[in-house]
Order: sequence, then C-alpha cells, then structure tokens
Amino acid sequence: MGKKAHLEIKESVLELKNKLKNKKSLKAEKRIKSLIAIKEEKFNTRQEVADYVLVSLRTLERWIDTYKAEGLESLLTNKPKPKQSKFITPIIHEELSRRVNDPHNPFLGYYDAKEWVKNEFGVEVQYNLIRRYLINHFKTKLKSPRKSHYKKDPEAENAFLKTP
Repeated sequence: MGKKAHLEIKESVLELKNKLKNKKSLKAEKRIKSLIAIKEEKFNTRQEVADYVLVSLRTLERWIDTYKAEGLESLLTNKPKPKQSKFITPIIHEELSRRVNDPHNPFLGYYDAKEWVKNEFGVEVQYNLIRRYLINHFKTKLKSPRKSHYKKDPEAENAFLKTP
C-alpha cells in the first residue's frame, strides 16, 4: 500500500486558499492545491494526491521535501536549479578565464572559443553552450570596447604619444 498523505502543514486551509487566489503560475497553483488536499485529508495516499493535481508521485515527494525543509515561500518561488556543466570542467573554466582576460590573445568570437576548447582539450562543445557559458560566467559580449587592439605594438603606442 502507498504512503499515507499525512503531513504537518503549518498554514491554515483559509491561508492556503487565499494564496491560491493570488497565484498566477500553474506550478504554484498545483503546489498549493496539493497542500490543501493533504491538509484537508481528502485522499488516503500520496499517489491519489499526485493524481489529483496531475503530477507524478516523485514530483509530489520533492515538493513535500522542499516544504518540510524550507517552508511555503520557498516552495512557491520558481527559481531555476543551477546545474554544473558536464562539458566544461573546472580546468577548462580556469583556462577560459585566463584566455578571456588576456589582452594580448583574446578570443575573436564565440566560434573561436568553441574551436579553442576543441583543439586544446579535445572536448566538442556546442556553439550556444559555450556562448551562454562565457556570457554567464565572464560577462562577455560579441562587441565590447577594448582599451587597445590586441595586435597593437606597445612601443608604437609610446612613440605615437611622444610625438608633438
């Protein structure tokens, strides 16, 4: 037989129903409806509650675990889960950081970064993944002003500044 749908819910049914009226996202509505169903003891098992709100049993279990650990507000926030990249290891991240911040040998674009990772580490990374990774971690842009051109000769710059 399935696990009983009993759970100690701190909020009253009236509070939950008021929160339900104010929510606009379907995910939050389903989560509140499941809490109301458990609080009112409408169903005998958690599987019946999951069927009622049209989610899998595992999803309902995750919601309950989140509610127990962090409370209602955390359950209702729709925050993305950060995932570690499977392709970009900490070593590749370090080297990308070094190369992105190098004024003498920068990437000429995201395609150049993609090819560099492939040649240096033998890892085939999709263009969109490397683009998103560089933007999120290093705040890169395709067109960004630089202090000076990466091919510029420092002696030529000094000579130019010294001429009257």
